[in-house]
Amino acid sequence: MRLIKKRHSCVRLEKDGRTLVIDPGVYTEEDATEGADAILVTHEHADHFHEGRLRAGLEANPAAELWTLRSVAEQVSAAFPGRVRTIGHGDAFTAAGFDVRVHGELHAVIHPDIPRITNVGFLVDGSLFHPGDALTVPDEPVETLMLPVQAPWNKISEVIDYVREVKPRRTLDIHDALLAELARPLYDTLAELGGAEHTRLAAGDSAEV
Repeated sequence: MRLIKKRHSCVRLEKDGRTLVIDPGVYTEEDATEGADAILVTHEHADHFHEGRLRAGLEANPAAELWTLRSVAEQVSAAFPGRVRTIGHGDAFTAAGFDVRVHGELHAVIHPDIPRITNVGFLVDGSLFHPGDALTVPDEPVETLMLPVQAPWNKISEVIDYVREVKPRRTLDIHDALLAELARPLYDTLAELGGAEHTRLAAGDSAEV
């Protein structure tokens, strides 16, 4: 499949003429969901779930469906009856021709004073894993790990150890909108300590995965 990097944690996956979009949030381009056949959302935080971006994709394609956890589904299901699927850890489904398995239950800890919310990760076609805002380790092999490199809830040593635990063949950066360009080369070098092939794509760039 072809992966197109969008800003922050959003990616578009294309295969056999169909398109799957994951986590179109507030930092993501306004056209991120254009032409989407299915949309997946890992959790309710605005940098992963922007209702306007989501609605644009679902309204443009009456056959498009959304797969997400209950906290997001409850906010949009009334507007799109029969097209919003509520999922959770352990579920498996097919969306726009992509096979998806769900891993994870909770958002990473930001601070003990901040209540944790639900968060799921998506393993697509048994190959590519998008963890959302958590360092979830799937109980099955991962070829390409979408790597959240910078966030209020992580530090680089945890990111490195996460790669070592998952043991993917390659990592691709996500969750990077707040990372200054000045810091990019340093983060590239540190990410390589995880032991996997590391790639950073600019918004709009693509790769075969």
